[in-house]
Amino acid sequence: MIDKLDNELRFQQDAMSLRAERQQVLANNIANADTPNFRARDFDFSAELSSALHNGRFNERGITLATTSDRHLHADSDSFSTRELQYRVPDQPSLDGNTVDMDRERAQFTDNAVKYQASLTLLSSKLQSLKTAMQSE
Repeated sequence: MIDKLDNELRFQQDAMSLRAERQQVLANNIANADTPNFRARDFDFSAELSSALHNGRFNERGITLATTSDRHLHADSDSFSTRELQYRVPDQPSLDGNTVDMDRERAQFTDNAVKYQASLTLLSSKLQSLKTAMQSE
């Protein structure tokens, strides 16, 4: 029972971590909408989540870094990203070389934020149900 609970909570944690990381990528695109020669980037959320679950890349501390010596530098999940960031192909190229389409970025940003909030609400509901089940009447 505990294993099933742990797996479910870990899945939600991984999904929310990926959503938060994607939100940063999209926010970066929006922030650089007027930067000449900036190329908008994004990653495939479902492919990254499948990869994270299959490879077990996430743990309690975030992304792990394999080292072969204790003298190697230790990296935290906040200091780098292992996502396969892909460049977006613009629908209409701009004269300054910027590939950010603000309508697309805003839509993706909002969609990702709503899905993050839904995951958070679902997780909160599950935890509340567990607390209720464990309380004595």
